[in-house]
Formats: sequence, C-alpha cells, structure tokens
Amino acid sequence: MVDHGRVVGNAARAVIVSNRRITGLSADVIAELVAEVGPLWHERHQAKLTSRPRKRAVGAGAKHRLVFVDRLLATLVHLRHGVTHDVLACWFGVDRSTITRAIGEVRPLLAERGCTISPGVRLRTLAEVIGHLGASGQTGIIDGTEIRVRRPAPRRSRDPSGPRQHRPE
Repeated sequence: MVDHGRVVGNAARAVIVSNRRITGLSADVIAELVAEVGPLWHERHQAKLTSRPRKRAVGAGAKHRLVFVDRLLATLVHLRHGVTHDVLACWFGVDRSTITRAIGEVRPLLAERGCTISPGVRLRTLAEVIGHLGASGQTGIIDGTEIRVRRPAPRRSRDPSGPRQHRPE
C-alpha cells in the first residue's frame, strides 16, 4: 500500500543528488537540468491547464505530490537503471500512475535537450557501443562508475562425477 502522506524529503533528495551512482550525473549537472528543463516543464504544464475550461476555483484541487525536481530525479533513475514505475512510486511515496505521468512529461523535455535513448537498440558490450556510435556518426558519454559485485563462492559437490542416479539393472 502506498503511503500518500509522504513525499521524498530534502534529506532523501540530497542523497539522490549527491550520490552519482544513483543518477549517473553530478550535482552540478542536475542543477543545470533543473534550471534549463524546469521552466519548460512549468510552461507546458500551465499551457495544458489554460487550454481547458476551469472546473474549480483558482488554487483549488489536488496539489502536486511530486515537485519538478523529484520528477526529474525519478526520470533519470528510470533511464539509468531501468527501475520499474512501481519501485520508483514506493521510493518517492506516490502512486505508480504519478511516476508514469512524470516520466512521460520529463522524458520528451530531456530528448529535446539531446538526452535520448535509441529505441530498439540493445548494446551489451563496450565494443557494441563503440561500433554503434561509429556507424551512426554520433558521439557518446560513457559512465565509467565502478560498481562492485559480490559473487557467491563456487559450489563444490562431494562426488566429482555428479549426482548419483538410480540405474535399473
């Protein structure tokens, strides 16, 4: 069950922004994105509101539970890690549909700025990435953040020939 009374606080937001492994971007780059994309998002949001007839008084109705900075951070985490909308909804304390709408609003703004992911292209190795960039004539920024992975020790069986099977005689 989603706790709708809680939204990401300033401390949690600071952790997300300061830890480069989460978004893949430095705090300065995120601040630039907020300064550049934020006004565009606000402008489009206001245009959408004014394009339809008003049903409530000014200031009435639901308030944004996810401010623009959180919308941007959720989109960046989704693009970097492929995190599902359900997980992001739990993390940000909102409903899944709010995350879906936020990503749908912010991703086109990032694409206009030049931050895109090619649809249908799945590159698994560095050689594939370099080959794709060379063939398409594009340049790319590669995140070289080291992520340590703990691997379990190899399992050893008692019988080196494998498990025993019942053989009928």
